[in-house]
Amino acid sequence: MGQAPVTPSRRHAAKAYLRALGAVLWKDVAAELRSRELVGAMLIFGFLVILIFNFALSLDARTRGTVTAGVLWVTFAFSGTLGLNRSMAIEKERGCFDGLLLAPVDRSAIYFGKVLGNLLFMLIVELLVIPLYSILYNINLFIPELFLVILLGSIGYTVVGTLLSSMAVQARTRDLLLPILLFPVVLPLLIAAVNASKGILQGFERSEIMFWLNILIVYDIIFTAVGFMAFDYVVEE
Repeated sequence: MGQAPVTPSRRHAAKAYLRALGAVLWKDVAAELRSRELVGAMLIFGFLVILIFNFALSLDARTRGTVTAGVLWVTFAFSGTLGLNRSMAIEKERGCFDGLLLAPVDRSAIYFGKVLGNLLFMLIVELLVIPLYSILYNINLFIPELFLVILLGSIGYTVVGTLLSSMAVQARTRDLLLPILLFPVVLPLLIAAVNASKGILQGFERSEIMFWLNILIVYDIIFTAVGFMAFDYVVEE
């Protein structure tokens, strides 16, 4: 049996979905280009964490190489959480979030638009943090496989974080609530990302690295599906 033809109505629905997703993403990017509030705060926070670790851990070169993966992902996780919190808080303070939910579009398009925006900001911060870390710790982090791990880890982090920040933004204690909700859920992701990064930096066997990469990929797929199915229910509550 052949595949069913794509009808004009389905094609129109797909285009409308992508337009809505792109509009949400562009709104976030345009707002950030005007204010430079979100990325600036994440970047400063990330730089401060790197500097604190640099001066607090007075380690020799060999020992520094063993802690690099952990320090990097602590920096990414903390700055990413700050960005997720501020992203949704800004929407709530300006009344944009309620307006988005009232828009006549599939709410999953709003969710994925926010995910892409948060992912973009997180990747920008990570790409700026890596050179600073390389200079301070005298370690070469410009390895293609490491960038793949960072991308996979960031996708999973923003997929889960966007969903949970949509839930936490409704609470008055959202700055405290989001980390409490987020870190237990992303713990498997962070463990896999740290171990994969450590394996790449220390030259482990490819089979050992692939085990952790597969966990990252499966995590991303599962929680992308969870976010797609649960976002509508979360924002309604």
